[in-house]
Amino acid sequence: MARAAVAALITADDLLEMPDDGRRYELVAGELVDVSPSASWPGIVASKVSHRIETYIDDHPGVGVCGVAEAGFRLFSNPDTVRTPDVWFIAAAHIRETGIPDGFWPGAPDLAIEVLSPSDRFADVMRKVREYLAAGARRVWLIDLKGRAAADFGPDATAALLDEDGVLEGGEVLPGFTLALRDILP
Repeated sequence: MARAAVAALITADDLLEMPDDGRRYELVAGELVDVSPSASWPGIVASKVSHRIETYIDDHPGVGVCGVAEAGFRLFSNPDTVRTPDVWFIAAAHIRETGIPDGFWPGAPDLAIEVLSPSDRFADVMRKVREYLAAGARRVWLIDLKGRAAADFGPDATAALLDEDGVLEGGEVLPGFTLALRDILP
């Protein structure tokens, strides 16, 4: 009886050392996942959200840092999972004494934001939400452009559902921060 070939699991370090081939990848339980480019509108909305959070940070010096999908977060190890939220925020209290890491961030951001693309599958997006929360994210926001809605997940995985007139609130992660969906939706 022939044995099936077993693919070797890829580690976060392997992913970090891969040559740039112009594509973007995530690592899910040791398996490389090609993340296709987003449609135009999700990228524009992610940029708007990032800009609003950056403005909040400028008005509240020392509160933390914000970034976009270029940064990876090592959520789990053995096998490794590295995710790249569309927008993210890390509170200053959760930045290690060594500062911003050269490699992937260890653990989840305090706030992970995913702007849904037309190619996103519900099961895949919900897996990301569960992974972010299990790895320590305090909030996860999903923004659905087609449905003109959003979901705000707390650490217990319950979600507040918002329509286009809704307002996402920073809560304990970004105290006093609000983001009206109508202001960012196309």
